[in-house]
This record gives sequence, structure tokens and C-alpha cells, in this order.
Amino acid sequence: MAVTIWYLEMRSRDQIRLKRVDDPRFRIFEMTVPQWEFNRYLYQTVGRDWSWIDKRSWTDDQWRTYAESGRLRTFVGYHDGTPAGYFELQRDDDGDVEIIYFGLLPGFLGRGLGAHLLTAALERAWEMHPRRVWVHTCSLDHPGARHNYESRGMTLYKTESQD
Repeated sequence: MAVTIWYLEMRSRDQIRLKRVDDPRFRIFEMTVPQWEFNRYLYQTVGRDWSWIDKRSWTDDQWRTYAESGRLRTFVGYHDGTPAGYFELQRDDDGDVEIIYFGLLPGFLGRGLGAHLLTAALERAWEMHPRRVWVHTCSLDHPGARHNYESRGMTLYKTESQD
């Protein structure tokens, strides 16, 4: 099956198109103490239905190294105390910030939380003072993923196809 990969970027904080939910039960916190098991849980649970496979075979040591690298920042959105979604940010050597992973847990899809969570991801990324913020998604991801990125102000800069 052919897979299309889209690369999107934002070159200025002024490009963010804010979208919030008016629900005080939804709050976003940064994980200030790395917990690789929780990163793995979020990755596996959010990505289960969207063919996130690149880290499925990772060992505990690989997860620990990834989550405790000091370069990764993980933010979790909670609804009434229950994990509802997350995003991971990582600065690269060129001064860019990549949204490594972004998504909602299955029970929270379709509630408008994704736009709010992405707004927060972009705001936190720009607080890191990058040259640009970027992300990639693909045709196997949630059908609304690319639309959400573009609706928040990100622009397509590259497309690839893989067979």
C-alpha cells in the first residue's frame, strides 16, 4: 500500500491560529519528571489505530534513553484527571523544534480537544525560541490530522510517497 507523508512547518509564532475548548476539565501539563513507561503507554495507545509502528519493537532501554535524553519535552492533556492526549517536542541541532508525536487517546476523539491540544503544542514549541516548528504526518494517521495542522497555521513544504 502506498503511503503519503506530508511535512508541515510554521516559521513564525504569529502564524498560529488559536483554537480553544471552553472546558475547565481539560488541562495540559508538562511531564517534568521523565517516565519512559508513560511515554511508551501514550505512544502505543494513541498510535494503535493509526499504524504508529516505528517504536513498537523498542526495548525498555531504548524507551528510557529516548524519554530521558534531556532533549525531549512531553506534555499531557488531561480531562477530569484522565489522560486524553499528548504531544512531544524536541529541539534539533539547527534550532528547529519538531512535534515528534501528537494525538488523542481513542476515547477523546471527536470532542474538539485536538485543536486545543495542537494550539498548546505550537505555543510551547515557540516558547523554545526555534527558527521554525515542524511536523510530519501521513495518510495512515487520523484522517483529520493534516487538516488540524493546517487549520492551526502550519503550511505544507514537502510531500513524499512510499510504497
